[in-house]
Amino acid sequence: MKLVQFDFGFTGPFGDAMASALKELAESIALEPGLIWKIWTENQDAGEAGGIYLFTDDGSARAYITKHTARLHQFGIAEVRVKIFDVNHKLTVLTRGPTASA
Repeated sequence: MKLVQFDFGFTGPFGDAMASALKELAESIALEPGLIWKIWTENQDAGEAGGIYLFTDDGSARAYITKHTARLHQFGIAEVRVKIFDVNHKLTVLTRGPTASA
């Protein structure tokens, strides 16, 4: 499994308005090959948003990074920070992480 972290400057909308405005995008992301789940992140005070994603494999994660980075640039977001991590499944299970059933 691969965990991907995206974050970037974002001026809104946030909260329920974000959920409404980005519903179609979320439905599209849910269909991405290899995606197990995504947690949407937002910090209105800091003017930031992003997401934490779990993918089944490295290839799916890297393909999504390329696709989503280009999409964010099309949305006018110039600086996108992305990190990719391996997941230690044994320790994550012990701490009830959401990969336990993946």
